[in-house]
Amino acid sequence: MSLWGVRIMTNGRRGKAGAGETERGGMRMRVIGILGCLWLLGGAATVEAGDLACVIKPYMEVAVGTPVEDIIQSVTVDRGDWVTKGQTIILLESSVEEATLALAKAKAEAEAAIKSTQAKVAFSTRKLERAMDLYKSNSIAKHEFDEAQTEKILAESSYLEATENKRIAELEWRRAAAARNLHIVHSPLTGVVVERLLSPGELARHTPILKLAQIDPLRVEVFAPLSLLGKLEPGMKADVRPEGSASTIYQAKITVVNRVVDSASGTFGVRLEMPNPNNALPAGLACTVKFPVVP
Repeated sequence: MSLWGVRIMTNGRRGKAGAGETERGGMRMRVIGILGCLWLLGGAATVEAGDLACVIKPYMEVAVGTPVEDIIQSVTVDRGDWVTKGQTIILLESSVEEATLALAKAKAEAEAAIKSTQAKVAFSTRKLERAMDLYKSNSIAKHEFDEAQTEKILAESSYLEATENKRIAELEWRRAAAARNLHIVHSPLTGVVVERLLSPGELARHTPILKLAQIDPLRVEVFAPLSLLGKLEPGMKADVRPEGSASTIYQAKITVVNRVVDSASGTFGVRLEMPNPNNALPAGLACTVKFPVVP
């Protein structure tokens, strides 16, 4: 009876041990399964880490003013207008400058002084030649010969002075033109007018009159995680997907990688340049960018 009981107990312990081993084996399989899932999830997160939030900005923004203070005569563009580099966009009142320019031009183009002194030089030269012949034949006194020489020297000096005055007049003409040109403002870029701050009739001081933006190419600003530090270099390509055009991907090129890290967010700045032919994309859109690297 006791032996049987011991045998029964032994079998019971063996049964319990077998059940424990089975339970531990099942637990082991569940742990392996969970770790596998975590590995897969981790791998998926690594792949998606390249999709980073970004914003599309104008390549260049310029606040256009004037170098001189005067009344605005006209502003040839308004908000939303397209402008090209070199286009006249602002005119200031310049009646005084126009009159000064016309006077300087007339002085620079004057030829009377040059022609009269040229004639005097030619006449004094002939007179000196005759005086020399007469002096050699003792037909005139020495002081008359000296007078002829002096007249020629004075005539040449007058011609030189007239030439110098003409050169000075031409320089004054150029200065007057430069002063007038300060009242004409040209667009420094090809782009769009973002805002007009002053209108004709107002006094233009050293403050902006127009704000312009160049949107071809565009700039893409993104803050990348520290895991990408050292993996992104200028010249690398990236895929940019603007907001509202999920099916369209644009190619951009890295131009700047900031080497100063923001410790608070654990990110660093990256700037990309993206072509925008025909100004198809507006600036200011949110976007996502994917770099061709695995963090």
